[in-house]
Amino acid sequence: MKRRRNQRRRRKPRSVWVRKWLSERRRQQYGHFTTLLKELKTEDDKAFYNYTRLPRGLYDEGSPNTISLIVQEVCDAIKDEFATEVIQCPTETEEWASIADLFEKRWQFPHCCGALDGKHVAITCPWNTGSEYRNYKGFFSVVLMALVDADYKFLWIDVGSDGSSNDASIYNGSELKEGLESSNNVFNLPEEKQLPGDDVPVPYFIVGDNAFGINKRLMNPYSIRNMEYDERIFNYRLSRGRRVVENAFGILAHKFRILLGTLNQRPVTCRKIITTCVILHNLIRLRYPAVHSNVMDLEDQNKDLVPGAWRNDKVLMDVYHENARNSGTKEGRQIRRYLGHYFASKAGSVPWQDKMIL
Repeated sequence: MKRRRNQRRRRKPRSVWVRKWLSERRRQQYGHFTTLLKELKTEDDKAFYNYTRLPRGLYDEGSPNTISLIVQEVCDAIKDEFATEVIQCPTETEEWASIADLFEKRWQFPHCCGALDGKHVAITCPWNTGSEYRNYKGFFSVVLMALVDADYKFLWIDVGSDGSSNDASIYNGSELKEGLESSNNVFNLPEEKQLPGDDVPVPYFIVGDNAFGINKRLMNPYSIRNMEYDERIFNYRLSRGRRVVENAFGILAHKFRILLGTLNQRPVTCRKIITTCVILHNLIRLRYPAVHSNVMDLEDQNKDLVPGAWRNDKVLMDVYHENARNSGTKEGRQIRRYLGHYFASKAGSVPWQDKMIL
């Protein structure tokens, strides 16, 4: 017995572990795992279970810990492949003009280059962050802020601000605001131009709610108290144009339902998941635009709203905001007042608007 143990200890080490003729390519093509085991799995469930000690469904299922390891890798791969193709904030005059033309054609709101809003996406409380990610509704979240075009595509996103932030603070610290309001027009928005049927040049802008201060490049609605006729008309036309961003968020959450639950990931991974969902949303809008036709809001022949399927579902929660009553500029208010007069005039009105403000 002792002699045999000594012989095993003195056994000559292997010169090679795998012979050269048994290459990795041949093993993948002719090996037991890729040939016989596959046939056994498809032809005899009982024999497969006896051989592997696993039912076929469990054998094919990826374990949760394995899946968790590849989430970031898959998100990074999708972003690297498609991000620059499907989600890029315009930087050329022609691109902005094309977006504004579609807003005017579909929503009768000229010179609008996008609709801005933000939503909460729930996450589990990150370790050692206290109340940093706790929002005004009492749960933990990150914020997705987005600029959306007239075709429900995301033009620009800011992902991952903590849930305690509000719309205004996120936008005020963004590169979008910096680019839109820069004195040298780094985004190359079109020059001021007359509205259809009018002779007064009006700048191009985006639209948002009262969380954002009004200025030359951002229009928000009037306060609902003591509104005059022109102001009610303006608010109706603005809300009709802003509907695209609500629909974009609704379609996004309806399609990628992971956003309606609570993401049990670190904030950095949550940002990647949300960004990936937005990229895939835009990819679907570009390649298969009819897919969401029954999900988004529509209008009937009388221009009354026909709610989309997303409104019957759980929706993403709005970001808390305080009305920015005194943070606007005089120039912005003058432009809004002029737009109100224009929309109420014969040149800028639409036939159904009066009944919508009753």
